[in-house]
Amino acid sequence: MKAIVSVIGKDKRGIIAGVSGKLYEMGINIEDISQTIMQSNYFTMIMVVDMSESGLPTDEVGQQLGLLGQELGVEISIQHEDIFNSMHRL
Repeated sequence: MKAIVSVIGKDKRGIIAGVSGKLYEMGINIEDISQTIMQSNYFTMIMVVDMSESGLPTDEVGQQLGLLGQELGVEISIQHEDIFNSMHRL
């Protein structure tokens, strides 16, 4: 199953390392990633991830990423790819 992970917050060192490390620990593969710094201090990142080998439900992954987000001072969310596509279809 593929999912979309988004990360938004004030830029600081260690955000990419923290999120990618947590995904690795959970057995989730990052297939695509895009990140940018907006107006010198706002960090945004979106990733397409493959959860098929993790065996974890999306809500559990979301809870763990949410806790990590609190530690890092950013907001992290995850959505099933089909839900993301439905919400963003024109």
